[in-house]
Amino acid sequence: MELYSLGVQELRRMLDKGEVTAKEIITSVYSRIDAVEEKIKAYVTLPRNEAFLMADKADRDLSAGTKKLMTGIPVAVKDNMCTKGVPTTCSSKILRNFIPPYESTVTSKLIEAGYVLSGKTNLDEFAMGSSTENSGFHTTRNPWDTERIPGGSSGGSAAAVAADECSAALGSDTGGSIRQPASLCGVVGMKPTYGRVSRYGLVAFASSLDQIGPITKNVTDCAMLLNVISGRDFRDSTSAPVLVPDFTAAIGKDVKGMKIGVPKEYFIEGMDPEVDSAVREAIRKFESLGAVPVDVSLPHTGYAVATYYVLATSEASSNLARYDGVKYGFRAEGKDLIDTYMRTRAEGFGPEVKRRIMLGTYALSSGYYDAYYKKAQQVRTLIKDDFEKVFREVDVIVTPTSPTAAFRMGEKTEDPLQMYLADIFTISVNLAGVPGISVPCGFTTGNLPIGLQLIGKHFDEETLLTASFAYEQSTEWHKRKPAL
Repeated sequence: MELYSLGVQELRRMLDKGEVTAKEIITSVYSRIDAVEEKIKAYVTLPRNEAFLMADKADRDLSAGTKKLMTGIPVAVKDNMCTKGVPTTCSSKILRNFIPPYESTVTSKLIEAGYVLSGKTNLDEFAMGSSTENSGFHTTRNPWDTERIPGGSSGGSAAAVAADECSAALGSDTGGSIRQPASLCGVVGMKPTYGRVSRYGLVAFASSLDQIGPITKNVTDCAMLLNVISGRDFRDSTSAPVLVPDFTAAIGKDVKGMKIGVPKEYFIEGMDPEVDSAVREAIRKFESLGAVPVDVSLPHTGYAVATYYVLATSEASSNLARYDGVKYGFRAEGKDLIDTYMRTRAEGFGPEVKRRIMLGTYALSSGYYDAYYKKAQQVRTLIKDDFEKVFREVDVIVTPTSPTAAFRMGEKTEDPLQMYLADIFTISVNLAGVPGISVPCGFTTGNLPIGLQLIGKHFDEETLLTASFAYEQSTEWHKRKPAL
């Protein structure tokens, strides 16, 4: 077994026993990157020198008896999280040469835990998209079929994990951007409860929806990475002052008697029949493990996509106003200040980002604010209330992660509405602020991964991990690897 193919838990055990060094691990990972990256294009930046220096430090720490949770483990970071001294571009031309002078909280926590940065991964520009085709640099490809998309916006992170180009990765999730690519690439991806993980140093898309989370090869690795990145941060006023448990303690518990909600609104016409079949089979598997399926309803689900695209674009319009060519980032020369602003934004932003800025600016404009933004906030409350009512009856909710397996590159780029519907099953989770996880639950006849989404109560990631691990261990889906 090659070192690059191993996950966090296995590498941690080997490092602690002295069976392998951090330098050997990062050497193996970079040999894998050199072999497959040209096909996958998961990364935007590969800081090879920094990675080997971090590995050398990890080996010195291990020799001195300092063994932290991530010491020597290569983790990829989505390129919308600030990394001091390493470019952070958001896969946008407007930030092509931006090098942050500070670390995000999550990467600071990873540094403290001894990780090795394998690289910064590709994404849809400013995390706006569901396929990674909106990157300002290149499209990442799905390791299971390089003619297909890996999902988005964290497509680079999910593809890197699936292709064994890192041991684990961080993504961000605003409307499904961790869970949907995890599903399409056949890996595990979790969006924690809003406020569980600090957003300080995450380049903002929609501040009331964005959340950072792990993308990993299995559920245990997910719990380990969540242990490292969670917690209150005084620099992020939205991070919650909630105790962080040891998430790995949730691994291995029994699911007998656990109530699993099955919402009728998530099994809809137009969904791929193979996805429907795989998810229903997963529910039967839970039943065989002693869990109790319960039919439930989330009646406002049908309004989620429209609500999301008013709120997310409004917040994007506000957040992206800072990119004016004056303070940092790309600057186009104009004949006066206004012309400089206009040229900078016209040349620096891609078409999807411009579309969302215009939609959001319109929704926030005088005379339309109440009709759109305020109304969307009211519907968001109804969606949140739906979840709270259902969680009085059940412990977790089970749904498909994505209505289809990975689609072909270029298939939906001409129809933004079809692209937006790719997140139909994940968006409500962000609107409600609850945690969600995607785990592999099958394959199509074309050998493309299918994901199962589990949704939990606020700050109850433990139950999600318990249920996910029980399901994972009762199946073999997570063990399959793409042939590259």
